[in-house]
Amino acid sequence: MKDFDTALAEILAEIPGPLPGEDLGLNSAADPIIGRVLSSDVHAHRTHPPLAMSAMDGYAVRASDLPGDLRVEREIAAGQHDQRVLVAGEAVRIFTGAPLPPGADTIAIQENAIDIPGGVRFEQAETEGRFVRPAGLDFAEGDRLASAGAVVSPRLLALIAAGNNPAIPVVKRPRVAVLTTGDEIRAPGEALGPAQIVSSNNIAIAAMARACGAEATDFGSVGDSLPALEAAAARLQGFDIVVTTGGASVGKHDLVARAFEAQGLDLAFWKIAMRPGKPLIFGRFGGGLFLGLPGNPVSALILSLLILWPMVAKLLGRPTDLPRRSATIAHDLPANDLRRDFIRAQRLPDGTIDARRRQDSSMLSVLAAADVILDRPAHDSAIKAGAPVQIIDLGQLDTLF
Repeated sequence: MKDFDTALAEILAEIPGPLPGEDLGLNSAADPIIGRVLSSDVHAHRTHPPLAMSAMDGYAVRASDLPGDLRVEREIAAGQHDQRVLVAGEAVRIFTGAPLPPGADTIAIQENAIDIPGGVRFEQAETEGRFVRPAGLDFAEGDRLASAGAVVSPRLLALIAAGNNPAIPVVKRPRVAVLTTGDEIRAPGEALGPAQIVSSNNIAIAAMARACGAEATDFGSVGDSLPALEAAAARLQGFDIVVTTGGASVGKHDLVARAFEAQGLDLAFWKIAMRPGKPLIFGRFGGGLFLGLPGNPVSALILSLLILWPMVAKLLGRPTDLPRRSATIAHDLPANDLRRDFIRAQRLPDGTIDARRRQDSSMLSVLAAADVILDRPAHDSAIKAGAPVQIIDLGQLDTLF
């Protein structure tokens, strides 16, 4: 039985790096671009602003002409390009975003202008360059606007678009297949017998994979029989990651490993020294990776968080570390045994951590109410209230999704 760190390291070592890139149009409706990961650097294909531009409504002038009376015979609006040279004693009416005419070096704002016949009067001097946005103030053609591995946000998208990029290179989404197993499983809303269970694993794990940036396909559920499981396995070839829940232990009805081995699973290991989530099947399957999780919903979701999330992140070229930090426990904890504990806990108003709620691996209500996961080492000694503990911040992780 492997310890958690060794198991995760071996799993991530099977992923050599990010998936290949593909070009995606900035206005793609079929595949939204926000949240995608850049597969290579993005550069500017145009200087911004391309010319010296006015930052205010006013008059383009030569600073050396102020104060004084200036004649006004023309104006320049945004989008116009007047290449006639501004001469001494002249001002050009100009508007925000318009390019300065050659010879102008300053914008005298309209609030300081006094209209006179045929022109305008300014009674105060202006500093050369005042209210002028020089060419290339933001970036120059050829500048790197974003680096490979960056996650596309609306802010970054605006910068990339301003650099005259109609499309950008993004890492292909990892393709994740999710399958739940068990004779007792029924989809939400289906007719239920007294001993049947409503399926939540496939829904939550597929949603988590999508939130991480993957393209997830939910294959629903299949019963606990070798023929049915082998038929399901045959349909799951060609994915980057195949995730199953249920049938991962050693009971009479735990048939997942056997069924998938019949369809080509190269089993790497089975079982991990952690709680919840001891039954974990990992190997290579169908050209990708296979992750067989327990059927207990909390175990399946904790393992998805701790292992599937980093797998997807590495396939995308993103950091694989979860947001961990130190905190203070609010109460005593007994000594731990040979398994590493990932305890669903809550942050109290004073910032301390309360891990006293029941940790049954079937109780989704405790997981849903948790703010943090307390990461407790195997063989940890008993600790007293006020001692430091390590936590995974679920609230911070939610913002990453």
